[in-house]
This record gives sequence, structure tokens and C-alpha cells, in this order.
Amino acid sequence: MGEAYGRRPIVVGVDPDPAKRLALAWAADEADRRGLPLRLVHVRALPSAGHGPGEARPAREQGNRTPRSTGERALREAAAFVRSRRPSVEVTAALEDGETARVLREQARSASMAVVGSWHLNHRGALFGSNSVALPLTAHAPCPVVVVPEPEHVTQQPAYVVVGVDGSPHSSAAVDVAFEEAALRDAALRALYVWHPPLLGVLDEAAALRECRRVLYETVAGRTATYPQVELHHEVARGHPVGVLTEASAHALCLVVGTRGHGGFTGMLLGSVSQGVLHHARCPVVTVPV
Repeated sequence: MGEAYGRRPIVVGVDPDPAKRLALAWAADEADRRGLPLRLVHVRALPSAGHGPGEARPAREQGNRTPRSTGERALREAAAFVRSRRPSVEVTAALEDGETARVLREQARSASMAVVGSWHLNHRGALFGSNSVALPLTAHAPCPVVVVPEPEHVTQQPAYVVVGVDGSPHSSAAVDVAFEEAALRDAALRALYVWHPPLLGVLDEAAALRECRRVLYETVAGRTATYPQVELHHEVARGHPVGVLTEASAHALCLVVGTRGHGGFTGMLLGSVSQGVLHHARCPVVTVPV
């Protein structure tokens, strides 16, 4: 990711609630590790669409818009938080108007990574509703997107990162990012291939599992030369990918997945692995596009 994105900043969506700081902290730490600038973005989210230019919005919708002073204060407080946590990180800020996911997607075009919180991802209405940010941003952003859940999960020592592998080019890109994340954190890497048996079963399960192992080893091959400090574990598990990846990453530093692998999603298809782990994972989820 470093070579592909150069010195582009890490973009983080800023919540006006000072109690919700995990995404901001994650982004600040990541910017410090990578030596990248950090761009703070607060969006004064517009109410529902359906009104053309020049058309007056109902009074109840006009009152729903966040006051500009609130957004400015949120950015000032966020910048102060970053300076106190990571003094060496270069910080810029932007106060934007519009639909939150769309604004962040535009900001992500010139970013190396985008980071958002997921306080409400455990509520189905917020996850799939019009105000959702994480899903449309993950589906369409041209850079990796990190979704950091609130409240903070408990990590485990020795520290590790989990990456989902399915043999596609998208999972290969996820493996690249996962090695970087593990190396930056002096953590081990668990490369996990999840075999989901077909409903009617297979004639030779042992052969199917051998093929899974072959694909797994081929997908991650060659990275250890670049990252010799990363302790790599190859794992093949049987079950549903969402459940297995969620459980495997319960105490991980993060879970890395491709957004359009064989089990991923194109656009906003429901029921995908990527979408499923965003909904259920208890650790930060890094989604990686090709």
C-alpha cells in the first residue's frame, strides 16, 4: 500500500461526540506508524434528498442540520486530541456539507486510507439505512477503508492480525495490506482460508481441503521475504466465512478482507462475506479494493 499511495493522507471521519474517539485514535496511530499526514473530516450531513436546487426544505429538515459552529468545534477538539496523542503527525481539517458517505468517498480519492467509526453497525437499521456510512464507503472507496467499532474490543498477546484468503486477486491485495499492518505493529499474521462445504456435500472432502491449502499457500507466497519479521500462520477452517473470520479475529488487532473476492460483493449485494464481517466483527475491519 505504501508504494501505491505514496504520501497521501489518511482521512478520518470525525464524530462530534467526544466520547467516540476510537476511530480517531486508530487513524492517528496509523498515520504516526506510516509517517503520513492525517486529514480530519467532519460532515454537516444534509437531511433526506428529494428537494431540487432552490426548493425550500421543510422547517423540520432545516433544523436537523448540524450548526457550523458545532462542526468547527468538533474539528478543533479532534485536532487537539491527535496532537496530544501523536504530536509528530501533521494534521489538516475540513468541514464539509453533504451526504456523509459521499463526502468521505470524495475525500478518499486522494487518500491512502479512510477510517470511520461503527458505533451503530450492530443495529440493522443503521447498517442498511440511508444514513449508513461504512457500507457505501467500503463499497466504493478507491483506497482501503478501516471500520473501527465502538466500544473498544480486547486484544490478545502475542498480538496478531487476521487476513481472509480466497485465492482471488482481491484477497491477494488484502494479504499485501495485512503483511504491512502486521509489520507496523510487530504482530503475527494469521492467513485464514475458510472452506464452506456445499449443501449437497463433496465426494472427496480431503481433496477439497488439500486444494484450499494449496490456494492459501500460493496466495501468501513471497511476502515473507519482504517482511521477514512477520510470523506467518497458514490456517484452513471449515464453516461459514463470516462466522469463522469473526471468531478468529475476536481478539485480533484487525481483520483484513478484500471487498470483491469470491465471497465478496460487487456494489451493495447483501449477504456477502465483506458485509457480514463489517456487521459482526468485534475488531477493526480493513477492507481492501483492487
